[in-house]
Amino acid sequence: MLLLNFSHPLTADHLAQLEGLIDQPIERVIDLPSQIDATQPIEPQIAALIDRAGLTPAEWQTTPLIINPPSLNYSALALIAALHGRMGYFPACVRLRPVPNALPPQFEVAEVLNLQAMREAARKTR
Repeated sequence: MLLLNFSHPLTADHLAQLEGLIDQPIERVIDLPSQIDATQPIEPQIAALIDRAGLTPAEWQTTPLIINPPSLNYSALALIAALHGRMGYFPACVRLRPVPNALPPQFEVAEVLNLQAMREAARKTR
């Protein structure tokens, strides 16, 4: 599984937690810092960010991957829309949560969101 990390660095513990949830190894992590310029249009910035992953059109459509989205809400939304266009489906996403009472603040993997399954379930309520 390929992990595209558009957020803060992930630790070895995060990767182990994630592998336990998806029941397969994370073979490669591509870190793609998602800092954007809020004074500029977001769409070209997100396209450039995705391009930095270096995947071919065929790889976008065939490589098993999971993403750790950016924390900035509108960056995450634009990223998901653009990835859906390249992949043909919604990617699975990592959700992190704060570890209670941790000093300094720490995060753990909470779950993996299967956005494609969520979409398909929501379509039944139309």
